[in-house]
Amino acid sequence: MAAQHPNAPTPATSGTVDVDHPHEQPLAGVVHDNVRHTESFTVVGNHLVQHKELSLLAIGLSCYIQSVRQGTSVDIKTLATRFPEGPTRIAAGLRELEKHGYLQRTCTRTSTGRIVTRTVSRNRPGHSGNGSARETASRPAARRAPQEKPPRKRLPAVPQPSCTAPALLQAAVDVLTGLRRRDPRLLLSATDAEHLAPGVAAWLEREVTPTAVRHALTENLPHEPLIRPAAFLAHRLTAQLPPPPPFRPPVPSAAPEPRHPLQTCDDCDRAFRAPAPGRCRDCRPAHGGEAS
Repeated sequence: MAAQHPNAPTPATSGTVDVDHPHEQPLAGVVHDNVRHTESFTVVGNHLVQHKELSLLAIGLSCYIQSVRQGTSVDIKTLATRFPEGPTRIAAGLRELEKHGYLQRTCTRTSTGRIVTRTVSRNRPGHSGNGSARETASRPAARRAPQEKPPRKRLPAVPQPSCTAPALLQAAVDVLTGLRRRDPRLLLSATDAEHLAPGVAAWLEREVTPTAVRHALTENLPHEPLIRPAAFLAHRLTAQLPPPPPFRPPVPSAAPEPRHPLQTCDDCDRAFRAPAPGRCRDCRPAHGGEAS
């Protein structure tokens, strides 16, 4: 008997796509067409996006808050401006995140007395990460520290007057504010003028006129720019301080005339002052100038 060579193909065995062909697309449900991100992305855990108790609004809010930079405002008013849900729904979503540990909001008072809300976002509740929330919140301040202006250098000390009368100090300030008319480089701030005013007052107290003080401070100025005009003036006020005026003893005044008692005129009964009784100066000529 000849050998048989069947041509018909063997029937296909039944099976499922997931088991037999795991890389093929499913017949129903979502299909992921993903591209690997290399920049501008945020890692969000499935424990959040697939949370069984959080609303879709709360999950979306948490994803947005985790994606923004530190220091970004995430209060209700700002989020209501950013999204169309409105303040009421956004406030409810934030309370959900607080309840499940994804958000923490505390009210703190700043050094100026203002009360602000500090918000801490946690991408995984129950884990603080590599550092505490307080350390994380302080990092932006550390980055801004190099950009802060260096502390202002203190001005040299100036002579102090023996009398700090307001009128004397105001006259000194007027002298300082007028220096810019002599040279624009001598424009002073209010703080600098307040520091230098006692030094000018010490000059005025030594009987130096305001014009002489202006001349002493503006004479022979250097040609190069004045980096710190207030420090330059403080040096001149100290180095060129004139000596006190010579002592002048007070001139004794003439002795006051004695005050005589009241007398009654013998003729007209008018009261007048005299060392002894007699007639007043109007009645004396009629009696030949007698004093009695």
